Amino acid sequence: MSVPDRSHLTTEQRNPQSMNLHTLDVAACVALIVAEDRAILQCMQRAQPALTALIEAAEPGFVAGGRLIYLGAGTSGRLGVLDASEAPPTFQVEPGRVVGIIAGGDRSLRQSSESREDEWEGAHESLTDLDLQPKDTVIGIAAGGTTPYVLGGLEFASHAGALTGMVVATPIEPPSFVDQLVVLETGPEVVTGSTRMKAGTATKMALNTISTTLMVREGRVFENLMVDLRATNAKLRDRAARILTTLTGLPRSAAFDALDRAEGSVKLAVLMYRLDIDVVEAQDRLTTSNGRLDEALGA
Repeated sequence: MSVPDRSHLTTEQRNPQSMNLHTLDVAACVALIVAEDRAILQCMQRAQPALTALIEAAEPGFVAGGRLIYLGAGTSGRLGVLDASEAPPTFQVEPGRVVGIIAGGDRSLRQSSESREDEWEGAHESLTDLDLQPKDTVIGIAAGGTTPYVLGGLEFASHAGALTGMVVATPIEPPSFVDQLVVLETGPEVVTGSTRMKAGTATKMALNTISTTLMVREGRVFENLMVDLRATNAKLRDRAARILTTLTGLPRSAAFDALDRAEGSVKLAVLMYRLDIDVVEAQDRLTTSNGRLDEALGA
């Protein structure tokens, strides 16, 4: 099997600042890593136009009920699964709306399955099971931009009619089947080729930005509060009560009572209190407003 030469990728090149890494004591090692991490914010700033373009392209389909699907191998795959798994508890998004697919399956979240990333058709079965639609957005994550598992999955998704995006950490020529390319140019790593470091951190920031912005645009945030919250445990009940107190002025004890009447839904509790309506009418108004609290309050 022919092995491609990836030495031209910035993520694979040596960092001149860390040539003597093996000689450093703990304090110097920490200082070097912290200094190199400054590049992460800079690359995020440079990537703002590309991130904006990707999110704007994904927004219409997502708001219409489409899905956000991440695809990756190794660290990139784990970051996609992480962002997908955090969406439901944070925004109460329906299961299956944000999906993370990793080469090698869930086992690869804890145990490395590097060989699986070389399979061009490796993601095809998972993507077939999802029955991709034009409203869906599939984002491939690959630090070096060369992972066959990711590229093959994006080509498959493109042929299925989904919007395709790719997040990479080195400049590459955008493949013909990728609609939106985001380059997070973090430069060479402190440990050569260890893209779990700067590239991985920048990737997590980018995915947070993508998913959070889409949730905001879908109406799952009011002001800067996660109002699409259903209080199902002690921590969430506390947060829900504080949000409700902020938006209504209710005392804490009364906020808990209002939440109970609203079946734990912050949005319904706000509507019931501020408009003096019952839970049925509150739900009707929220449904008519496509789940947007701002529109339901002003309808």
